[in-house]
Amino acid sequence: MIIAIDVDYKTDGAKAVGILFSLPDETIHETIIEHIDDVNNYESGKFYKRELPCLQQVMNQVEQEKLSAVIVDGHVYVNNSGEFGLGAKLWETLDQKIPVIGVAKNSFESNKQMVREIFRSQSKKPLYISSIGVPLDEAVSLVLNMTGQYRMPDILKKVDTISKQP
Repeated sequence: MIIAIDVDYKTDGAKAVGILFSLPDETIHETIIEHIDDVNNYESGKFYKRELPCLQQVMNQVEQEKLSAVIVDGHVYVNNSGEFGLGAKLWETLDQKIPVIGVAKNSFESNKQMVREIFRSQSKKPLYISSIGVPLDEAVSLVLNMTGQYRMPDILKKVDTISKQP
C-alpha cells in the first residue's frame, strides 16, 4: 500500500490528510484525517519544522509495515548538495524504512539536479518529482502512471481537496 499525505493550514491550526491506496488500480482503503491545534510558525528555509509534525500525526495512525511508499506534497531535497527537505526529514522519522516520493508543483532553483521534471497528460506545467529510499526513475514512473487526466494525479488531488475542506 501507498499513502499520499498533505496538510492545509487553517487560522486555528492545520488539517492533515492521508489516503491509503493500492496499485495498480489505486483502490482507496482508508482516509485518515487529523486536526492539529498546535502548529509551529513558518520558518523560511525550514518548512519541514511546520509540516513534519502534522504528517507524523497521520503516519502514527497507519500500520507502517504495510506501506511500500509515502507520497508527499513537496520536495525531498532543498538543494543540489542533498540537504534534506520535508520528504527526506519524513523518511528519517520512518527509520529510513519506507521510501518517500516528493511531488511538488513548484520548482526550487537550488535543487534542480535532485528532481525530475515531468509532464502529465496535456499539461504545459510540470510536476517536480524527487525521492529517497527508491530510485528516482521508479518514483517518476509511479507518478506518471497514476490515474488522472490532468497535471496532478487524481489521488493527490483528492488528498489536497479533503485537506482544504473545513
